[in-house]
Order: sequence, then structure tokens, then C-alpha cells
Amino acid sequence: MKKRIPVVVGLIALLSISAYAAQVNTIGDMAALITQSFGNIAKLISALSYVGGIGFALGSVMKFKQHKDNPTQIPVGTPIAMLFIASSLLFFPVVLHMTGMSVFGTVKTAGPSGIIWGQDS
Repeated sequence: MKKRIPVVVGLIALLSISAYAAQVNTIGDMAALITQSFGNIAKLISALSYVGGIGFALGSVMKFKQHKDNPTQIPVGTPIAMLFIASSLLFFPVVLHMTGMSVFGTVKTAGPSGIIWGQDS
């Protein structure tokens, strides 16, 4: 049974890739699809950052409780480090937004722009 799980997961992955690739007809369509996915990747990173930050914050509270119960077993530096990691993960999307605004003048950092040769504007 355990040997079948990777095979099933691999088949599902191959079927989803072929369905995803069937939408592309030209190289331009492929480039447009890739540049559209950059925004989704940024949203995924932000969501994972928030979830990880909340997880580390809860873990930090639990480690503080463990330190209170048995200070010789859990050093106080462990929950403090977890709390710093949680705060940095929670503020990471805000830092990315501010960096994008200060460096590029806009949040949009990916995508083609300019004049395309052979097309009327």
C-alpha cells in the first residue's frame, strides 16, 4: 500500500501539469501565463508567512509555559527566539510592500511593459 501512494501522487501531478499546459498555444501565451503567476506566488509567500508567524507565536507561548514548569529543561532563549521569528514572519509581507513602494514606486514588480514592435498602440 505504501508503494502505491507515490505512484498515485505522481500520476495526479502529471495529469494536472498536462491540463495546465494544454491552455498554452503560443510562446506569448506562455510568457503571459508565467508573468501572471508571479502575483500568485507573492500572495502564496505572504499567506505562508502569516501562517508561519502565527504558528511560531503559539509555539513560543507553549515554550514559555514549558520554561515556567521546568526552567532547567527549556532555556529561556528558545521561546524568545521563537517570538522574534514569529514577529519577523508576521511583518514580512509589510516589509515587502514597503520595499516595493520605495524601490519601484509601485507594488507591481513583475510583468512586461513598454512598446511591442509591430503593434499599433
